[in-house]
Amino acid sequence: MAPLAIARREPGPEDVHLEILFCGVCHSDLHQVRNEWQAVMPTVYPCVPGHEIVGRVARVGSKVTKFRPGDLAAVGCMVDACRTCDECRAGNEQYCKAMPTFTYNFPDQCLGGVTYGGYSNAIVVDQAFVLRVPAGLDPAAAAPLLCAGITTWSPLRHWGVGPGHKVGVVGLGGLGHMAVKFARALGAHVVVFTTSPGKATQALQLGAHEVVLSTDAAAMAARAGSLHFVLDTVSAVHNVNAYLDLLVRDGTMTMVGAPPEPVPLGVFSLLFGRRRLAGSAIGGIRETQEMLDFCGRHGIVCDIERIPVQQIDTAFARLLRGDVRYRFVLDMSSLR
Repeated sequence: MAPLAIARREPGPEDVHLEILFCGVCHSDLHQVRNEWQAVMPTVYPCVPGHEIVGRVARVGSKVTKFRPGDLAAVGCMVDACRTCDECRAGNEQYCKAMPTFTYNFPDQCLGGVTYGGYSNAIVVDQAFVLRVPAGLDPAAAAPLLCAGITTWSPLRHWGVGPGHKVGVVGLGGLGHMAVKFARALGAHVVVFTTSPGKATQALQLGAHEVVLSTDAAAMAARAGSLHFVLDTVSAVHNVNAYLDLLVRDGTMTMVGAPPEPVPLGVFSLLFGRRRLAGSAIGGIRETQEMLDFCGRHGIVCDIERIPVQQIDTAFARLLRGDVRYRFVLDMSSLR
């Protein structure tokens, strides 16, 4: 990584100019920087990552009604969408039929080139894609809510997780630890599945009721047919069929991790139990605000390690090793 001077547009009538305070470091940033998604989203260099942004409103356009200078606000994975398709009108901008404009490495309709993200000192975004950060939340620890938070919140809410449900969370990383917090706060009984015995204590401290070592065949078999919902947060290649067998009849397993290779599927696990295997991607703007407001009421933030931007290369190396509990957050004052 190296310093780069980038252009930001002058705020238009609907725009909010945000001075960035903190930006989370997402694993997708690492994929993008390394051009590991070149088949679907090739990286355009120079690339400025970052889509977990919390900052202070510096200026607003003449037609902005939602924000005032001085407000604490946030920007997530999207900075625009077509706003006219069925998905956008339903509040599902993340599934915009014309593709949402992602916060970085996506064609910039205003300045040309590509969008630049939150590893910077400022950003200008239409007010429709700027979010309110509830008072009382640590702004640094709130930053990863804009991706890790909404990515886990959206499927839990869509499939109606709540009291009386037993929920399995596969993996205890940046996404998994937020899934545990949300599922517990929603009133579910939470079971964490991990390959790391050392994470058992961490999972219980985060709010899990049970921790299962997924390599323990007896422990897995004992929970067959017991879970209403499973949220799989693992991006490495792994056996999803082992978790499908844990679902009750009509249970749902949702993937939010993205393994780099096709996942073998044992269809009989679906047939004998009328089970569902689904996927989910981030969340819409309305849903993201709902999530932030829920966090404000329940005091939920991410567990983070706050670092200066000058340590980003070290952070990427540690992220590659899984050596973070559970999210790095860049203090952008270090850039200034």
